[in-house]
Amino acid sequence: MESPSRRANTAKPVPGPISSGKRRFAPRTLLAALLALLALCAWMARSHVSFSWRSLLHQLRFVSLPLILLAFACTYFGYWLRAWRWRILLSPLHKTTTKQMFAPQLIGFTIVGLFGRFADLGRPYLIARRLRTPVAMQLAVYSIERAFDLASAAMIFSTTLALAPRNMPHHEAFARAGAVSLAATLFLAVFAISLRLAGRHVASVAKRALSPISESLAHTTSERILEFSHGLRIVSTVSEFLAAMSISLFMWLIIAVMYLCAAHSFRATPELAGLSFAATMLLLATSLGGSLLQLPILGWFTQIAVLTAALRGFFNVPLETATACGAVLLVVANLAVIPAGLVAAQMQGISLSEARQSAENPGAE
Repeated sequence: MESPSRRANTAKPVPGPISSGKRRFAPRTLLAALLALLALCAWMARSHVSFSWRSLLHQLRFVSLPLILLAFACTYFGYWLRAWRWRILLSPLHKTTTKQMFAPQLIGFTIVGLFGRFADLGRPYLIARRLRTPVAMQLAVYSIERAFDLASAAMIFSTTLALAPRNMPHHEAFARAGAVSLAATLFLAVFAISLRLAGRHVASVAKRALSPISESLAHTTSERILEFSHGLRIVSTVSEFLAAMSISLFMWLIIAVMYLCAAHSFRATPELAGLSFAATMLLLATSLGGSLLQLPILGWFTQIAVLTAALRGFFNVPLETATACGAVLLVVANLAVIPAGLVAAQMQGISLSEARQSAENPGAE
């Protein structure tokens, strides 16, 4: 069996421009966003939900600026850690620097913030273009990066919730969720090991099982399993694994601190000012779940709605304050990168719409 490096080096190099096509998305997306807002307003009116815009503006007015700035700093530090980790994962195939990897991270997450989660594959294409390497090489790194993300987030989430203080609201539910998450983490670890050792066999079994349902789904699932299996082979030494895992764990701790700072910035609301780290991890998990199918622009409002519902349901935060906190978390976690990403894209002569199109149409490369 060929090694990933040999396979990657024989692939066709990436051409200069990312893509030649352009697509307009603004009219339909804006229309969808307006319809969603109208539906939300209609639901609030029909359900007699009392909402004070004056109270919302009051909450935003007294947010702690130093804590918000610290949250912004955590966000950008997290992107730098991503660049560092990508450089380590790529090192067996191609030598580069963390500095070279930083701008594509900013631009890639800017594309996600503007165009939705379906454009997440923009980063591998941007890095492939910058380093003049095959796209397949960067997709392999992307697959293993996502594995480290999932494992690290699940480990921190499950451990924190399983050991949550007993005086925490809904303690039994949180401890149960932590135990289930920890079991799921162990299952994923076993699944990843099986893919590392027998990826082709697992892909073949999945394809045969899904073929009666949908040939297209079976083929896509098989291809994704093979890509993930090839990505797992990139980490070939214990030192590389430990370095990537350590960075991943530290990065997700930084992300959790960012959420904690954003929540604590609402000093006038005791439920948020005294939010514990365990409660913050639950809020982070809720946010990640709400962003899995994030749509362009419309996803901003759904993300705020998900966070608002979690703050009200779990911690009894008033509606206006919960909405304000959800909006701040959206800006800090998802939209803060956009200014830097736009500047980086301008400096490198990259069209965000073309990068998005390349990410959504892998076969075009």
